[in-house]
Amino acid sequence: MTTATTRTEIDDLLTALAQNRHFLRFTANGLTDEQARLRPTASELSIGGLIKHVNTVERAWVRFAVGGAELMESHDGEADQDWADGFRLTGRETLEGVLAAYEETARATERTLRGLDLGTAHPLPVAPWFEPGASWTVRRVVAHLISETAQHAGHADILRETIDGQKTMG
Repeated sequence: MTTATTRTEIDDLLTALAQNRHFLRFTANGLTDEQARLRPTASELSIGGLIKHVNTVERAWVRFAVGGAELMESHDGEADQDWADGFRLTGRETLEGVLAAYEETARATERTLRGLDLGTAHPLPVAPWFEPGASWTVRRVVAHLISETAQHAGHADILRETIDGQKTMG
């Protein structure tokens, strides 16, 4: 027997995205700014930098979902920022500030995506990693955000365990 539900597809997608955001944020729980800047593995990744990066990526893809590739580039100076700075806390940036920005992005993402048709498609920007001429639906964008966030939450978990032995699960 099946049971009727009032949940919609966007509810399910946003719940999955929120769960992965939680795992990413949880890796930063209790860290100092100094610890959030640490790059304890062979990579250049830090927990603070990963959260900053995922926030930037989420904002760009939501702009894409709204209006296509031409909206992916930020008009607030973000696109002019050195790519490497997108993966680390710079200058006066703090973990608290990056987490607050990520929370605001999450709220904005939910509001925006709830107002879009998941079947709306836009051509992807020209890039070597995209098939020429391919398009993504809003649904595919949300799936990408879920996988991107999950992947980086895993990276952050490895970094956290290397820093102080803490794990997000287990």
